Amino acid sequence: MISMISAHDLNRVIGKDGEMPWHLPDDLKYFQKTTSGHSILMGRKTFESMNGPLKNRKNIVLTRNSDWSHEGAIVVSELEDGLKLLNEADEGFVIGGGEIYKMALAKADRLYITLIHEKFDGDTYFPDYSDDEWELISNVKGEKNEKNPYTYEYRIYERT
Repeated sequence: MISMISAHDLNRVIGKDGEMPWHLPDDLKYFQKTTSGHSILMGRKTFESMNGPLKNRKNIVLTRNSDWSHEGAIVVSELEDGLKLLNEADEGFVIGGGEIYKMALAKADRLYITLIHEKFDGDTYFPDYSDDEWELISNVKGEKNEKNPYTYEYRIYERT
């Protein structure tokens, strides 16, 4: 099963200048818990924005740069090759960035979306997904507090 996991605001903003425009520690914990033990596919820029490969996951990096490599990462040059590696397990996750999400959405079976009820300035977006193609199967409100200052919810969609 190919899943995608992302947080986005009300306008589907996911990033600005290579970073997330918000800080939600509980969402980062949710991401870690949800993807741990699974394969994850990301673009090179997303990989480079992290401090190395994510632990307890098979890190697959999609890049056009045939000379690029990194210890702890499996490098692929075609989306289909990365998706094939994700499909080897029971569930694999596409984790970004914007271009990778856009290319992979048509192949995804499930979406894990943290919807942040705010509007942020951004330059990177999650692709549009509609109720015609996706059914909301779970919706859990996140806890707004000192460390997590926004209203947000964890949504899971399955392709209809």
